[in-house]
Amino acid sequence: MDGDRVEIDGGIMEGGGQILRVSTALSCLLGLPVRVRRIRAGRSQPGLRPQHLSGLEIIRDLCDGKLNGGEIGSTEITFTPGKIKGGTHIADTKTAGSVCLLMQVAMPCVLFAASPSELHLKGGTNAEMAPQIDYTVMVFKPVVEKFNFTFNCDIKRRGYYPQGGGEVVVQMSPVKELSPINLTERGTVTKIYGRAFVAGALPIKLAKDMSAAAVRCIRREIRDLYINIQPVREPDDQAVGTGSGIIIIAETSTGCLLAGSSLGKRGKNADKVGIEAAEMLLQNLKHGGTVDDSLQDQLIIFMALAKGVSRVKSGPITLHTQTAIHFAEQLTKAKFTITKSEEEDPSNDTYIIECQGMGMINPNL
Repeated sequence: MDGDRVEIDGGIMEGGGQILRVSTALSCLLGLPVRVRRIRAGRSQPGLRPQHLSGLEIIRDLCDGKLNGGEIGSTEITFTPGKIKGGTHIADTKTAGSVCLLMQVAMPCVLFAASPSELHLKGGTNAEMAPQIDYTVMVFKPVVEKFNFTFNCDIKRRGYYPQGGGEVVVQMSPVKELSPINLTERGTVTKIYGRAFVAGALPIKLAKDMSAAAVRCIRREIRDLYINIQPVREPDDQAVGTGSGIIIIAETSTGCLLAGSSLGKRGKNADKVGIEAAEMLLQNLKHGGTVDDSLQDQLIIFMALAKGVSRVKSGPITLHTQTAIHFAEQLTKAKFTITKSEEEDPSNDTYIIECQGMGMINPNL
């Protein structure tokens, strides 16, 4: 520590933008100044990209903080937070940088604001290396709301690689504290549904092909369930650019949601996109956990902030999750333990992530 500034090494473990998101969000919440060095040292193009910079700027604006080193390509920043306030905030990556990752960094902060917030997030809605907006709305939202808060996410416009141009508006009210969650019972899969989409210059036939290929793939493993993957063409006035993709969700008898998704790109045939998403879903169902690989790490910051003990049963712990836990423990008084789940079926590679949360209290309410 430099005085009372916490030193964060952005190059360890997963070595990507997630370290920046977790540490600056917690810095903002706890009123702890941080310096993050070696930003994204694990990436082919290290330093801040437009999307990371937009995330830092929205955090700074949310709390009237001070940010030094905030420019594209910068590998070191210092951030000194102020008091979190509600109101309307805009973040625009001006690229296809993911709006979902902007939401990840801002959401924990505005939960502990003084008044309701409205976030206008602009960029890519369906981007590589990030959750698709459909995943955020259909999987992340219903699960994260178990921490006892709600938010509204309105997709105004979709935007795709390379130009972005999408916009989502997130509205949320602050809470006094977060409740812990207990997601340890998987139950049985009761339905499988999803959407295969095309936008811009692409024909609806591609969406139908993605959907059909995905259904065929899932049918080989799961025969007795109706699978409903809707092919859709995004309306031209609600989509910028050309894009395609698919998300498939399995819902269980205990209310768990697990997903597989994939994006189309030039030269990749539609069947392959559908099969990729289906195989990802089947992989997520195989391990017996209550959350999929993509959701695992997104719950860590909320578990750390909640009051009491949260327990989540998952498949193999991803490096993203290990990284989120490392920095959550470094910055908060939360304590995580991971234990191999004692399964009836020893072939299941399942774990229990348990967290004694710090019990963050909103000082403004």
